[in-house]
Amino acid sequence: MKKILIVEDELNMVNGLKDNLEFEGYEIDTAIEGRTGLQKILQLRYDLILLDIMLPEVSGFDICRTARKEGINTPIILLTAKGEEIDKVLGLELGADDYITKPFSLRELLARIKAILRRSTGLEDGAESEFVTIGNIKVNFKNYVALEGGGEIKMSHKEFEVLHYMYENAGKIIHRDDLISRVWSIDYDINTRTVDNFILKLRQKIEADANKPKIILTVHGLGYKMILS
Repeated sequence: MKKILIVEDELNMVNGLKDNLEFEGYEIDTAIEGRTGLQKILQLRYDLILLDIMLPEVSGFDICRTARKEGINTPIILLTAKGEEIDKVLGLELGADDYITKPFSLRELLARIKAILRRSTGLEDGAESEFVTIGNIKVNFKNYVALEGGGEIKMSHKEFEVLHYMYENAGKIIHRDDLISRVWSIDYDINTRTVDNFILKLRQKIEADANKPKIILTVHGLGYKMILS
């Protein structure tokens, strides 16, 4: 049974989501303020996190940022009443996997949850059961582990997915819009700067010189191409 944490301060929404998600067969844990939510994320294991942005004490953005810095790769869906593009972009750049704007339908939320869990399971059950070498690091896509020089390095869940998609399509031109639709699986009008920032983070990890990349190349006007020797 998949376990989901709901971090949300609106009690009516918490209770409604809990009842409906339990009916769908998920195990549910809850937190109604940010500090408690962050403690649970850092101390316990979940398959997915529903995270409100506007929370008492610690914001959803801060929780997401801290969780990713601590190496927590659990998929995160942001719940937000905000509609500005900058907030959506910021959430994704901090390591969130998706977002949904209030008010939302239960059907839409369930579809998002199932899609993310399906992608996560797909990676866990993928063919790459051993480490593969990509530039400076060795990556195990099955277990979400990245090593450099024998020591583990921190990568967000979304960084693993971006790198995995590029690895599977090495040698091909990958358009930014294709990365957005295949990795994030969302149809919103997201600035492609989000993709560029993820590529920059990956280059800093895998390239000998991130300013002179030889593995993830920019194809001007189109997107990127991964070159593996």
